Amino acid sequence: MSLRDRIETCRRWTPEDYLPFLVEGRRVGRIRKDFAPQLRRFEEVFDLGAASVALKTRYADFESRSAALREVVLSLDAAGAIRRLRNEDYAVHADWSEPPLLRLERGAVPLFGTGGQGIHVNGFVREDDGLHLWVGRRAKDKATAPGKLDQIVAGGQPYGLSLQENLIKESAEEASIPAALAARAKPVGAVSYITGLAEGLRHDLLYCYDLELPPDFEPVCSDGEVEEFFLWPLARVLEVLEAGDDFKFNVALVNIDFLIRHGVIGPERPDYPALVHGLRLAG
Repeated sequence: MSLRDRIETCRRWTPEDYLPFLVEGRRVGRIRKDFAPQLRRFEEVFDLGAASVALKTRYADFESRSAALREVVLSLDAAGAIRRLRNEDYAVHADWSEPPLLRLERGAVPLFGTGGQGIHVNGFVREDDGLHLWVGRRAKDKATAPGKLDQIVAGGQPYGLSLQENLIKESAEEASIPAALAARAKPVGAVSYITGLAEGLRHDLLYCYDLELPPDFEPVCSDGEVEEFFLWPLARVLEVLEAGDDFKFNVALVNIDFLIRHGVIGPERPDYPALVHGLRLAG
C-alpha cells in the first residue's frame, strides 16, 4: 500500500460509462448509462438522448428546476433507487465559481453526478515533540464509511449556509468545539476528486481548514456521528495512511495535504509530485 493508492481510490471512474447531465445546455453532472433508462418515465422532465440527459428547457429558473428534480427524487426514492434521503439539499453548479442553477437532495447527488462541496477541519495541537492531529472514528451506523477514521470535524456543504456558518455548526455537533474557538480555523486551500462508488459518481470539492486547539481541549461528539477520538503525532497519521485504508477515502486526501503543508511529506520523496498533483483533480 502507498499514499498514491489513497489518491487513486479517489480517481477510479470511467468517463465512457456516463452521460452528461445538462441544464440550459451546460453540464452540471454525469449520469451512469446503466441508470439513465430509469429516467425515461419522467419524460415531462428530461430529454434523454444517446449522448446526454438534459433537463427540459421549460424549467427556466432556479425554483422550477429544483421543484422538478425534487419530485423525481421522491419518486426514485419510493422505487428504492436512492440509498438514503438526507433531507438536506446541495447547490448544483455548472461552475463552482458561478451561482447555482438549482438545488438537489444530497442523497441523490451521486445518482446525477453533480458536484458536492464540504468543509474539513484539521484540528491540531502543538506538543513538545511536534504537531499532533485529532482523529475521529466514524460511528458504525453511518451510511458512508462506517467505522472509518475521519477528521475531527467534516461535513457536506448544504445549500443556504455559508462555509463559515457550516464550519461552526459542524464543529459544535461533531466535536463540541465552541463557536468562538471554531471561528479561529484558517482556510488553507482545497482538495478535489472524482470517483465512482456504488451509489453513483462523487465529484467533490473539499475546503480545508487548520484549527490549532488548546492542549487541554477534549473533543466530544454531540450528534452521534463520531464514536471516539484519538490525538496522534503526525508520524502516526502518516503510518496509518501508508498501511491501508483505515481512513475514509476522501479524508485521506485532506490528511495527505496537511502532511505536505507541514513538511512531514517533503519533496525528497520520489512520489511527491504525483501526490501534490493528485490532490486536485479537474473535471
